[in-house]
Amino acid sequence: MLRVLMFLVPLALVIFAFIDCLNTPEDEVKHLPKIAWVFIILLFWVVGPIVWLVAGKNRQLAVGGRTSPEWQRGGRARYVAPDDNPEFLKSLAEENEKDEQLLKNWEADLRRREEELRRKERGEEPKDS
Repeated sequence: MLRVLMFLVPLALVIFAFIDCLNTPEDEVKHLPKIAWVFIILLFWVVGPIVWLVAGKNRQLAVGGRTSPEWQRGGRARYVAPDDNPEFLKSLAEENEKDEQLLKNWEADLRRREEELRRKERGEEPKDS
């Protein structure tokens, strides 16, 4: 069991550091290009991931002691979830209004066409709109 853990723990560390490196934006990577960090993580099995976690990425503590991107970059908040963003909610309301207007136009067009078909069936002359 101990032999398996001696293999799995470093493997998990490499996988975590590799995924973290790939998901990190290029402007948050320190000291080396991102591709160099990927090679360091993969080639230097135990040391590479530890060096990445310690020195490879900008890590800033936000209010409350948590590392979060919404409090980085000058202390301005970036919204994490769409339902926390008032601009996104406003755009949803505007989109709903457009969709409702489009639906009303379609319904009015459908009523007009149905009325024209009824008039043709009765033999009446269609009205020009």
